Amino acid sequence: MIRVQVRPNEPLEAALRRFKRQCNYAGIFRLAKKHAYHEKSSDKRRREERERLRNIVMAERKRGGGAPVRSNKKRRARPGKPNDRRNNEGPDFDPLTADTTVQKTEA
Repeated sequence: MIRVQVRPNEPLEAALRRFKRQCNYAGIFRLAKKHAYHEKSSDKRRREERERLRNIVMAERKRGGGAPVRSNKKRRARPGKPNDRRNNEGPDFDPLTADTTVQKTEA
């Protein structure tokens, strides 16, 4: 439960602003929106896929690899080629735990 005590000589608007900020940080507004209506399982799957891709893109940017080029078209799996949008790092590549050090090779 979030509690905000109004400080001496503090306007009510400032205390309300602090309360809203704490609610936002705690994720209360997000939970309220999430449970405000029923979400179909297919919509949930699509949303989670978008969130997963967004996390991968953000991790790549943070890593310094640049954002991978994405299109809105769905890619069809070709015979012999897996339908993998990741940077050919392998099936168990996790960008959040990937090694970010750059190794120099001598030629």
